[in-house]
Amino acid sequence: MGMIKPYEDRKKLKWIGFFLSEHTTDIDRVDKELAYVCPPKPEMDEEEIGKFLQDALMKHKKLAIQLNYTQLGKFMPDITGFLSGHNDLGIYIGSTLIEYGEIRNIDFYSEKKWFDV
Repeated sequence: MGMIKPYEDRKKLKWIGFFLSEHTTDIDRVDKELAYVCPPKPEMDEEEIGKFLQDALMKHKKLAIQLNYTQLGKFMPDITGFLSGHNDLGIYIGSTLIEYGEIRNIDFYSEKKWFDV
């Protein structure tokens, strides 16, 4: 019988391979997020926006707001949250100030439940 060669652990090489696969997966995820294009919603006038804000304030409804500017030619994802206040400059969604002139479209946010998907 021949001698059985003892097992040699790859140690650092094994962990480098693990890190590399995790890193590649993360890069793919980021690329997919950057490739997503938010479709432009119809632009609303001040009166329509005011009605949504009034309803959201009175009925404590969650809002989804699309801003009226693009980044690298793409619209950013909607800002979602509850209306927490307002002043002369704009409205507060949580602690984020959104100026009145920046609002392109506003709608009530409806969350998708996992069992509805």
